Amino acid sequence: MFRLHLGDWVTDVVNFLTKHCKPVFSAISDVVDAVVHGLNHLLGAPPSLALAALVAMACWWLRGLAAGVLTFAGFVLIDALGQWNAAMETLSLVLVSSVAALVIGIPLGVLSARAPAFSAVARPVLDFMQTMPAFVYLIPAISFFGLGEVPGVIATMIFAIPPGVRLTELGIKGVDRETVEAAEAFGTPPGRVLTRVQLPLALPTIMTGVNQAIMLSLSMVVVAGMVGAEGLGANVFGAITQYDLGAGAESGLAVVVLAIILDRMTGALGARLAPAARRSADRAARGGAAAVLRYRPRPALGVSGIVVFALLATTLGIVGTGGGGGKGKPITIGYIPWDEDIAVTQLWKTELEKRGYQVTLRQVDAGPLFAGLGQGDIDLFLDAWLPSTHADYYNKYKNKIEDIGTWYDNATLQLAVPKDDPANSVADLKGQSSRYQGRIVGIEPGAGEMKIVKNKVMPAYGLGDYKLVASSTAAMLAELNRSVQSHQPIVVTLWTPHWAYSKFPIKQLADPQKAFGAPEQIHALGRQGFGKDFPELAGWLKKFKMPDAQLFPLEDLVMNKYKGKEAQGVAEWEKQNPAIVKKLTG
Repeated sequence: MFRLHLGDWVTDVVNFLTKHCKPVFSAISDVVDAVVHGLNHLLGAPPSLALAALVAMACWWLRGLAAGVLTFAGFVLIDALGQWNAAMETLSLVLVSSVAALVIGIPLGVLSARAPAFSAVARPVLDFMQTMPAFVYLIPAISFFGLGEVPGVIATMIFAIPPGVRLTELGIKGVDRETVEAAEAFGTPPGRVLTRVQLPLALPTIMTGVNQAIMLSLSMVVVAGMVGAEGLGANVFGAITQYDLGAGAESGLAVVVLAIILDRMTGALGARLAPAARRSADRAARGGAAAVLRYRPRPALGVSGIVVFALLATTLGIVGTGGGGGKGKPITIGYIPWDEDIAVTQLWKTELEKRGYQVTLRQVDAGPLFAGLGQGDIDLFLDAWLPSTHADYYNKYKNKIEDIGTWYDNATLQLAVPKDDPANSVADLKGQSSRYQGRIVGIEPGAGEMKIVKNKVMPAYGLGDYKLVASSTAAMLAELNRSVQSHQPIVVTLWTPHWAYSKFPIKQLADPQKAFGAPEQIHALGRQGFGKDFPELAGWLKKFKMPDAQLFPLEDLVMNKYKGKEAQGVAEWEKQNPAIVKKLTG
C-alpha cells in the first residue's frame, strides 16, 4: 500500500510559514509576551495574603461567605507549599489563554447558531481541534514562536476554543423559538434580538463554555511547561523528569486548588449574570442558620469593597517590592533532565548570580532545547554530547549555534545491569530476553542514546527479541532501584558520567563491536552571537573543566542529598572544593 507522506507536507508548510511570516509571528509573540508578563507582574505585586484576601472577597460576593473563606484557605495552602509565584505565573497564562480563546470562540459560536452553513463547516474543524492530542499543538508553536510562555499560550488558546464555540451555539439555539418570534413580530432588528433576547437567555450555557475553556486552559498550561512555559507546569514537568514525588505532589495539589477556585468562581459568575439564577440564589440565601454562610454583599457594596481592597493590595505590593526589579545582565540557560546537566547548570547559575547576572533556567527536552538555541530563545546549553548523541539536533542548527568549548572529554554511552548479573558484555544479552522480561529500559524518547540503541546497538548484537522501552531518566532510575532492591535482572540505558554507578550496585556492559561509538565530549553551546554578547562568560566557559572526582560528588549532592534544594547541594560542594570554584570565574 502506498505511503502518504503527510508528515513531510506538514513540515514543509511549517518551514515555509516560519521563513516567510517571521515578522507576523514576532509581532504576535511580542504582544502576547508583554500581556502575560504584565499580568504576571500585576498578580505578583501584592503580598500573597493581600491578593488571597482580594480573590476571597470576590468569591464571597459571587458565592457566599463560606466560599470566600475556603478560597482564602486555598490560596494560603498554595503559599504554604511554596508554590505561590508559580501559581501566579500559571494564573497569568490561564487568563490570557482563556480570554483569547473566548474572544474568538464566542463570536464564532454566535455565527454558527445563526448560519447553519457555517456551523456545518465548523463542526468537523472543532472535532479535529478537540481530538488532536494536546502535545501536537506545541510542535508548530515552538517553530513559530520559540520557547517560553508564548507558544504555551498559543497552543492553549487553540485547545480551548472549541467549548466556547459549541456551547455558545448550543445556548443560542436552545432559546425558546416563540420568544424570538415574538421579538421579531414587534419589529425588533436582528441585532437587538441577539443582544436583548438570545444572548441573555443563553447566558447560563455560554458561561458553562467559559468555565470549560478556563479548565482546558489550565490543563494545557501545565503541559506547556514542557516547552519552557513558567509556572506550575514547569514544576510538574521537572518533578516528573527527576522522579521527585514530593515536588510533584506539592505542584499537583497547587494545580488542583487553583482549578477548584477558578471553577467555582466562573460557575458562580454565570449564576450572577443570569437573572433567573440570580433571583433563585437570592431566595435561597434568605432565612435559616445557613443564611450566614450563604450571605453575599449587594453588588454596589461588593464591587466597591473589591476595588478599594485591590488598590490597597497593589499599593502594599509596590511598597513591599521597592517598585523595581532586579539588576544585572539577563541570561537564559536551557537544560535537559540529565543529572550531570542539572548539576553543572545549577553550579553555573549560582556562580553567575554571585556576579550580578539575572539567570533564568528552562528545562525542556533535547529537541525543543536545540530549537530554542537556534532561534535565540536560549542563550546557553551546557550538556551537548558530540559528535554522536546529539548529532542530529546539532547538525540541524549548527549554523545558528556557537560551540564554546568542551568541559568533559570521556563521556560514554552504555547498557548497564546489576553487578551480580552473569552478563558482562552486550553480546551476552542475545537469546536471554526472557531473563530481562524482554525489555531494555530506556530514557526520554527524544534522547540521542535511544536512537543509537535502537538503530545501532540492537541490530549489531541481534537483540531483535528485546523491546526498547521509552520512559524518562527518572522513571528508568526508579525502575533500576526497584529491580536492584528486589534482586531482579534488568537492562537499562546509562551513560558516564552518572552518579548511579556510585549509588547502585551496577556495572556497564562491554561493547566489543563499538556499536555505541567512541567516547564523546560534552560541549557548552551558545546561541548565535553568544561570544559577542557574553565575552566574559564565554572566556570562563572555554577554560571550564570538570573531572570525575569533582563531578560525581556534585551530582550526588544536587540530585540525591539535596533533591529539590539544588542550591544547598551546590553550596556544600563549593565549600568542599574552594580551589575549583575559584578557577571557574578566575
